[in-house]
Amino acid sequence: MKRFNTIINSLQQTVFDSRDVDDKKGFIIVAEKTKYLIMTFLGIAILCSSLFFNNISEIFQGLFLIIQSPSILVTDYMAVGSIGSALFNSGALILLAVFIAWKNKVNMNGPIIAAIFTIGGFALFGKNMYNIWAIMIGVYFHAKYRKETFSKFILIAFFGTALGPLVSQITFGFELPLYYSIPLGTLIGLLAGFCLPPLANHFVKFHQGFNLYNIGFTAGVTGMFFMALFRSFNYQNPATLIVIEGYNATLSGYLMFLFTGMLIVGLYFSRRVLPGLMRIWLQPGRLVSDFVTSDGFGATLLNMSLLGFLSTYYVLLIGGQLNGPIIGGIFTIVGFGAFGKHVKNIIPVLLGVYLAALLQVWEPSSTGALLAALFGTTLAPIAGTYGWFHGIIAGFLHMAVVMNVGYLHGGMNLYNNGFSGGFVAAALVPIFDSLKRDVN
Repeated sequence: MKRFNTIINSLQQTVFDSRDVDDKKGFIIVAEKTKYLIMTFLGIAILCSSLFFNNISEIFQGLFLIIQSPSILVTDYMAVGSIGSALFNSGALILLAVFIAWKNKVNMNGPIIAAIFTIGGFALFGKNMYNIWAIMIGVYFHAKYRKETFSKFILIAFFGTALGPLVSQITFGFELPLYYSIPLGTLIGLLAGFCLPPLANHFVKFHQGFNLYNIGFTAGVTGMFFMALFRSFNYQNPATLIVIEGYNATLSGYLMFLFTGMLIVGLYFSRRVLPGLMRIWLQPGRLVSDFVTSDGFGATLLNMSLLGFLSTYYVLLIGGQLNGPIIGGIFTIVGFGAFGKHVKNIIPVLLGVYLAALLQVWEPSSTGALLAALFGTTLAPIAGTYGWFHGIIAGFLHMAVVMNVGYLHGGMNLYNNGFSGGFVAAALVPIFDSLKRDVN
């Protein structure tokens, strides 16, 4: 009991002492230990919340089905396993990512927070405790080959797990014997992970930092080459859309509770709420925009929670269904609320995608159109840099492009919108720059 009290007192001191000092920019400095503690609590909360939906037996049965799933885009783990097993998978992968970041002594800044939330979001529809390891270890091998620390490449390792379906599809989707498919899937995953760092560093020049999901574009190109090889051997990926419906009341309540908690914590660590948010909203969001470093942890959490509310209500207002992929999109928006996205620069993109869906052949409330809207906010820096009208154009064009690029990588790249966003940004930014120069 004495030891337990000592631990509790230490945690209390860590949390409350971390908000005593203001720096010259006027926001509260939060200790790294506290930020890690909060992110750890998030993972535990999501993991434990799985018990509200399913019992232990159902959760582990569902996890077994999730691990065996080919996980091709779009595969809702809430449908493959259960809501509880999908949330357990999400919480577990968040905790794993937090632990790896802590072990490598990485600061809990905006990019790391975005990566952790993205892993947690896609753990609801594509990433699991089997298929992420080969990718991350491949990145680790690249770091060792270069004789550099893994911490330098940790973001690429985390975001690179977008290629998890590459491992799962080879292992479970091509109907190969497991004694052959498991080592083959692992080997190809290692190779893909090893190649990601140099490709990611090169491709960021392609879209000039206006596509926040740079690894999504990189993974799309990587997946495209592997898929071309598979097709040359007559291995095809089926078009996949597995989602649940009818859980809006339950899941929206769950998300509101989660984002309200985030809002409360953000308020606690904020000195002046509106000035802090305004500083974030004035930023264009172009890579690399670390809101935690530039504007403080408290203001960043407030921005993240507001994005969570906004994106959830967008889905509900247009009549969409909350499921694993859609919640994954919401989690990703929230995570990038620490790394480039805010209310001001995502709304134009959402409007552009919605307008495109109305005028084109897609139903705005369909899963595909909703995913295009949520993940299409990867183009938020265009709206933040050039203005609302340009952001609407980017969203409109993104809707058309994203619906046509998935075939190239066969669903192997979970960040399909990042792949599309790279092309859209690369096409629009030079044009917008040219028009801007002509005006001046």
